[in-house]
Amino acid sequence: MNRNNIILLSVVGFFAILFFWGCNKYNGIIKQDETVNNAWGNVQTMYQRRADLIPGLIRTVQEAGKNEKGILESVTKARAGITEAKQDISNAKSPADMERANAKITSAFTLAVEAYPQVRSTEAYLKFQDELTGTENRISTARSDFNASVRGYNIAVRTFPGNLVAGFGGFKTKEEFKAAEGTDKAPDYDKAWDKGKE
Repeated sequence: MNRNNIILLSVVGFFAILFFWGCNKYNGIIKQDETVNNAWGNVQTMYQRRADLIPGLIRTVQEAGKNEKGILESVTKARAGITEAKQDISNAKSPADMERANAKITSAFTLAVEAYPQVRSTEAYLKFQDELTGTENRISTARSDFNASVRGYNIAVRTFPGNLVAGFGGFKTKEEFKAAEGTDKAPDYDKAWDKGKE
């Protein structure tokens, strides 16, 4: 082989290596970009879960609260019925009067016994808290996973020689989730609760 052929083969080999290295680097950045897109989709899914879940849970809790209110009103009426029945017993003049008073007591007792086991709003609120905590944890995990994906991608895009391939391919750095301003302070739940009762 003559010297010109060796130089030509060396140049072609160099550019072939450079081409395959560039393709490999480019494909690596594409994979990382797709990982970021997938992680972003997971974040969106978790936020959608929250958006779908919370209103339904609030309605459930509200309905349970209404149910409990009705039950407690019934129990209060039952107590009033017992008080009234006691007066009827004191004023009874005949067995029929006593039976009517007894029927009021039985009715009030039955109402109270049937109502109390069905009071579920405390359970609904506990479930609401559990679901809300679970949802917030899932969102936090999805955001952390997204940030980890973005970090890996940004490192690949910004470090040499990947930044050359990224610049050629039009890849730009992506933004991570950051803590919102004021999240370093614990929320004042008492104030929010008091406001909600107004």
